[in-house]
Amino acid sequence: MNPLTTKWLTLVLFFCSTSALSAQVSTEKYASDYLNSIRDNRAQLTAFFQQMPKGGDLHHHYSGSVYAETYFDFVVHADFWVNIQTLEIFDKIDAEAAANKDIKKFSTFKSLDEIRYRILRYWSDKDYHFDDIAPDKHFFDAFEHFDLASKRMQNEGILEIKQRAKAENVQYIESMFKSVKHGLNLDDLKPFTHKIDSFQTLKKTDSLFVILDTVYARLLRKGIVDKVLVHNQGIEKIHRDLMLDDANFTLRFLNSVNRVVPDPLVFFSNLLAAFISAERSDLILGVNIVAPEDNPISMHYYWYHMQLFKWCKKQFPKVKYTMHAGELTLGLVKPEDLTWHINAAVRDAGAYRIGHGVDLAYEDQVYDLLNLMRTQQVAVEINLSSNEFILNVKDDRHPISLYRAAKVPLVISTDDAGILRTNLTEQYVLLANRYPNISYAEIKQIIFNSVRFSFIKDEKMKMKMLNALQLQVAAFEDKLAKMLVKK
Repeated sequence: MNPLTTKWLTLVLFFCSTSALSAQVSTEKYASDYLNSIRDNRAQLTAFFQQMPKGGDLHHHYSGSVYAETYFDFVVHADFWVNIQTLEIFDKIDAEAAANKDIKKFSTFKSLDEIRYRILRYWSDKDYHFDDIAPDKHFFDAFEHFDLASKRMQNEGILEIKQRAKAENVQYIESMFKSVKHGLNLDDLKPFTHKIDSFQTLKKTDSLFVILDTVYARLLRKGIVDKVLVHNQGIEKIHRDLMLDDANFTLRFLNSVNRVVPDPLVFFSNLLAAFISAERSDLILGVNIVAPEDNPISMHYYWYHMQLFKWCKKQFPKVKYTMHAGELTLGLVKPEDLTWHINAAVRDAGAYRIGHGVDLAYEDQVYDLLNLMRTQQVAVEINLSSNEFILNVKDDRHPISLYRAAKVPLVISTDDAGILRTNLTEQYVLLANRYPNISYAEIKQIIFNSVRFSFIKDEKMKMKMLNALQLQVAAFEDKLAKMLVKK
């Protein structure tokens, strides 16, 4: 090709790319202007965000994301028993329970309407009245109430979650699906519990790490890796058999570790198993710590838990983790307990993402903390419906404005869509409606953040997902612009 031809081709490509960019900017402006015109109309916002590609949901508990109706249909079909007074569910009963007139098989009901309504309310926030038990207790207790169903119908539940996500234009979910059960006998390690408690009280990190090194070596000799690999094989089989990935959707998992385990040695072994699992799987991407943060055990051992993550980061440098931190508010705990949890999660534990982060305004040296989170690009998983129901934190009480002003990366997520009876679309509706200063361009950034700050290990795969999302958003904007021009 001669130089003149090359010059003309370069000019043509330049003008074509400039034209394409101009068109994209133009359609983005249509979308932005239209969004601003409907900020106060929840129905129009819902239609807008239902159609808009939303990327990923990064703060997602599997069992709390399946709707109560699905769990109810399962226990009815399985013909389990229910205590009509307590609403406790049984898959089998003994002779004493069989003699209890309050315990009935579902097949014996002439009509299921009343018991269905009561159970749906018991297992979710449906028609919840705030003069009932405290909303945070109602929320967290629900997991135990539907636990039997959620464990028995995991295949059906995860498929429901996938289909619902695809129907509302969600391309990716990172779900806390299962905890790792290593099943090892730890009786011979119990003498270490006293030492751990002592170092927790004295806040002696170096001495604690020596103990952790020793316990780790003993657990390796006990065969913890082999136990974990069995767990991984089960997860991988579910993913493969259900064909959870397709051309337009990807699902990955996080291991969750319950932080209200009263024995610090048992907790460490569970956390260690979770890290080993995530290190050795392409489908299990990381670790999270779960259960109420204000629980007395969680509060007592919070420093210890953060040190464990710090230790694990040295042992498993490739494993990423997020954690529920700062899911607290004034009145839920003492004021002094609001001052350090996010700081410890970021500074000590080295979290890659933070879930909730609601008590931010009370944290010590809050502006230094925000600057650190921005510098280190520690994203915050914002859960608007969850924070409103559990903590009564919403509107300008929510610290999203503080994170945004400090340019800390944000992602929007559902937390437990089934219990809260919400979806990702509604979370964006709340975002756009409650915080009109957050522009359309920023909302797009948040959507792309949900892939950028995912824990996907394959960078090529992540880039492919981002490129596909870019095309999907552009197509949405183009379709919207054409609709508005016709009007």
